Amino acid sequence: MALLGTIINGALILAGSILGLFFTKIPERFKETVMHGIGLAVILIGLQMAFSTDQIIIVLLSLLSGAVIGELLRLEEGLNRLGEWVGSKFTTKNDEISMSQGFVTATLIFCIGAMAIIGALDSGIRGDHEVLITKGILDGFTSLVLTTTLGFGVMFSVIPVVVYQGAIALFATQIDRLLPEVFLEGLIVEVTAVGGLLIVAIGLNMLKLTKIRIGNLLPSILTLVLIYYIYQLF
Repeated sequence: MALLGTIINGALILAGSILGLFFTKIPERFKETVMHGIGLAVILIGLQMAFSTDQIIIVLLSLLSGAVIGELLRLEEGLNRLGEWVGSKFTTKNDEISMSQGFVTATLIFCIGAMAIIGALDSGIRGDHEVLITKGILDGFTSLVLTTTLGFGVMFSVIPVVVYQGAIALFATQIDRLLPEVFLEGLIVEVTAVGGLLIVAIGLNMLKLTKIRIGNLLPSILTLVLIYYIYQLF
């Protein structure tokens, strides 16, 4: 079953978020310090992923082209509006900003990264769900901590996570017919690097050192595929 790993991943995020709701009364200074710790760990994970690239020019071109597309489409604003709309259905007006922040932050953390992509590919191509189950355990713990600080919105990140990983897994059931194995392996390396840099940006934002519009950089994951394909042709 190609979607088994994705379903388990989503279930663990929900479980972690529900548990996190019981710990929302933790003093603010504890939440702040915990978030700083998570932010530092996120930066470390992102850096480890980013250093996997052998073609920095591909990463750079992908980020530049993705940023232009993202700004033209105003994806960050769209994500925030989506989060606020979800928040308006379940919270009062004063809580909508927190709801949006929790939804967007958790979605980016859970969706961007090597484990989401590689795990979904493994599920689809080989029926191996180990990577996604491992990711689910990590996501579950992270969602627990995020919920205590960012609130109810973290729970709704399960929707884009399941859709995103599920789509990759279903596509992967046919991908070996479309792409050579050598091309696919190289592409995953570069996607990992770009995703790692976006994760670094998430960590910096969590530490409140920057206000990077990460949502507007998301198209770089897609433009990377085209750029890498052109690179392989030459």
